[in-house]
Amino acid sequence: MRVDLFDFDLPEENIALRPANPRDSARLLLVQPHGEEVLSDQIVRDLPKFLKAGDALVFNDTKVIPAQLEGIRHREGAPDIGVSATLHMRVAPDAWQAFAKPGKRLKIGDRVSFGHAAETCALGSLDATVEEKGEGGDITFRFDLSGPSLDEAIMAVGHIPLPPYIAAKRPEDAQDSKDYQTIYAREEGAVAAPTAGLHFTPELFEALDAAGIERHFVTLHVGAGTFLPVKADDTQDHKMHAEIGYVSAETAAALNAVRARGGRIVSVGTTSLRLLESAANEDGSLKAWSGATDIFITPGYRFKAIDALMTNFHLPRSTLFMLVSAFAGFETMRAAYTHAISTGYRFYSYGDSSLLFRNDAQ
Repeated sequence: MRVDLFDFDLPEENIALRPANPRDSARLLLVQPHGEEVLSDQIVRDLPKFLKAGDALVFNDTKVIPAQLEGIRHREGAPDIGVSATLHMRVAPDAWQAFAKPGKRLKIGDRVSFGHAAETCALGSLDATVEEKGEGGDITFRFDLSGPSLDEAIMAVGHIPLPPYIAAKRPEDAQDSKDYQTIYAREEGAVAAPTAGLHFTPELFEALDAAGIERHFVTLHVGAGTFLPVKADDTQDHKMHAEIGYVSAETAAALNAVRARGGRIVSVGTTSLRLLESAANEDGSLKAWSGATDIFITPGYRFKAIDALMTNFHLPRSTLFMLVSAFAGFETMRAAYTHAISTGYRFYSYGDSSLLFRNDAQ
């Protein structure tokens, strides 16, 4: 499909720079596939009203790491230059792929010293060698530290990589370290938050429990590629960046049991959806799964595992807007976004949310 079909104009004032407080007070746009009221305005804390006992919410329990690193490139016979790197996928105990600027000025074999203002970190130096170069500033760094030692050094010198549409308007601050993390985050490795989950509070969890709605967890480490624009003119020419994730055998079995007794599987976020669809068999049953997924979902895709999706509002021309258009219907989502913009919904990572039910009649 033509990528420009997924474009739309978003006023600056609709972009959220801070989350709602409390988190579950954010607005929720309910999007149903048919009926008199396809679109209706709700509040996140009312989520249990739109689900039923026996349904299951599936959350991504990845934890955002301070993956934004600033450093200095050293090369014999050349002046030092500043380097900014956003880690996006770990490829070895001592190696990460990263989007680096200025990527074109890095060469294989260059040394980069990362740290606060290019100083060594409190745990020692955080130095790396440029091992590989890919397209668009994609660099593989081989660090001098490995495993837990590398993790500790990154925690010491890195900072939270806020999405570009927030970082361009204000600097990261201490509040972001709390706001840009779900309350159930536990598996470190994400560069970006699974933002649909940012709306959940202990009080909302209690209400869901009281309504008989199950909670299950999967892990997909969200990469910085989630913020990359689609530069191709046609969706078939776009290459997705892979992200690492896993679904345990226990979770797969529990979700299969939910489906067998007539319950619905509700994905909290597009990351959970993409992972479950990667782990699904053709008949919709789920299996234990681990590895890298680069699944790219566009209209025409046949969903196998997911019945409903809770998700924030996405960037124009993005792979995520394509995904929700595939799930709920292209025309339905065009109408939903037009409604959301005109009625002041807050967009993107810190913005409001929506609950979409799968539209099979497309």
